[in-house]
Amino acid sequence: MSKHSFPGHSQLTRAHKVSMAGVAALGAAALAVTLVPAHDSQAQAQSETVAAAPVAFTTNAGTQQIKDVQASVTDQQAGASEKAKQAAAKIKAQQEAEAKKKADAEAKAKADADAKAKADADAKAQKEREAKEAASRAAARTPVYANNLDGWIKQSLDIMKAKGIPGTYNGLYSNIMRESTGNPSAMNGWDVNAQNGTPSIGLLQVIQPTFDAYHVDGTSTDIYNPVANITAAANYAADKYGSIDNVNSAY
Repeated sequence: MSKHSFPGHSQLTRAHKVSMAGVAALGAAALAVTLVPAHDSQAQAQSETVAAAPVAFTTNAGTQQIKDVQASVTDQQAGASEKAKQAAAKIKAQQEAEAKKKADAEAKAKADADAKAKADADAKAQKEREAKEAASRAAARTPVYANNLDGWIKQSLDIMKAKGIPGTYNGLYSNIMRESTGNPSAMNGWDVNAQNGTPSIGLLQVIQPTFDAYHVDGTSTDIYNPVANITAAANYAADKYGSIDNVNSAY
């Protein structure tokens, strides 16, 4: 510590010393004016000179203070401007982040909607493929019968099997050949049935009342239809003779 400093007090700067000296000089000058007679113009002039001296010091110090204040204000304005820029940048960053978040959410929603639409389309296409494949399998399992005596007998046998009506291929064939020689349009116009107004018709020469009574569900209601005629006749024979195979003559 300097020998001129005191505990608890900071060391005076040169500017402080100059100011204090000016104040002291001013006090001395004032005292001199009080003690010197008014007529002593020379002493008065000297006093005025002495009194005016510290004004220069005071004016210079004030100018520096103004400069210091201006510099401080400038610094504060610069700091405020920087803070404003930082705040604006922060707000802009927040707005950009919110806009990006919104855009990401919209993009995700669109992607989800597109994925759902694709999944629905795929599921629909899959169902259509499965339905088509099932129809194809069903068509493959459904036998195709020839439109001739062989096909008519085979189709009739499948229906008879499903309905529980007994009979064989040979039993049907032999009776058909005896009754109509395989002509589905054959009609007997001379026997007793014809004389009674109900002629025997079709492959197995069935009369209309018998056909109606023993008609098999799922077949045509036309007595001339080959399959409907065969199945109705076989159904009648099963009821009356146990099976078409047991019929060896007119029935």
